[in-house]
Amino acid sequence: MSVDLIHRLVVQRVEHLGPGMVRVVFGGEGLEGFASTGVGDEYLRIFFPDEQHREPILPRPTEAGWEYPEGVAAAPMRTYTVRAWDEVSRELSIDFVVHDGGVAAAWAVAATPGDVVGVNTPKGLYAPPAGMQWQLLVADATGLPAAVRLAENTPEGVRTRVVLEVASADDELDVALPSAVELHWVHGGNGRGPTRIEEIVRAAELPDGPGYIWVAGETKATRGVRRHLRHTLGLASTAYKVVGYWTENAEVWRERYESLPDDVRARLGAMWQDTSRDRDDIEDAYVTELEKLGL
Repeated sequence: MSVDLIHRLVVQRVEHLGPGMVRVVFGGEGLEGFASTGVGDEYLRIFFPDEQHREPILPRPTEAGWEYPEGVAAAPMRTYTVRAWDEVSRELSIDFVVHDGGVAAAWAVAATPGDVVGVNTPKGLYAPPAGMQWQLLVADATGLPAAVRLAENTPEGVRTRVVLEVASADDELDVALPSAVELHWVHGGNGRGPTRIEEIVRAAELPDGPGYIWVAGETKATRGVRRHLRHTLGLASTAYKVVGYWTENAEVWRERYESLPDDVRARLGAMWQDTSRDRDDIEDAYVTELEKLGL
């Protein structure tokens, strides 16, 4: 098992892409040994400084992930996708959706050159089938950086349609994609209204031949997407990847989850430890249980 390295990153510059998104470009000696997967939706954990420190206290890497010395409080941590990795300049770019509240958004809005965070080794999720002839990429603002990077890396000859849901026309970004990529913007969702992610996927006319559907957005919306692809269309799990990137009213959700009886939370956690069951079947059962509990 490879050790999950922890890297100390220093902000090099900050770019305001629009009213709702900030790009932070990182560099520094801490990126020595950083290993990108090259997969367009690769994600990593970002360790942020707390209110008492200018930079985060970073954990020690271990074979199981990482750990903090006894008595040391864990740094605030959030998950983000890599927007770009420049091997030559050794610069790592991450795009942050900015909004009221939230550790990461507040940090990104105030970020200036010299600020410090930590990250771990990234991992990718995008895994299209061999012989893919087409792909559909659908995301809200949180999944936009990964969707655009995936589209930028579209294999030659693969028909690609990208649908991005942003809050308003002002949130559309100027992105340069290969000529074979079809890009559509829709407005709504993103915490400002009902998301259309599930509607978009359900309405899509899927081409014949082997293809791949990649969807990222609000968790409850992506549950409906996955249910449609897996159960209504009957697609193999290798034909799609659906990821919940955020949860609307997350604090309320966490409070409700933590208020569940200990045995219920233990039962939910134990479901993922059952090695005798298919992971997709476990996810079906897990989501069913959450929905029964109003989560």
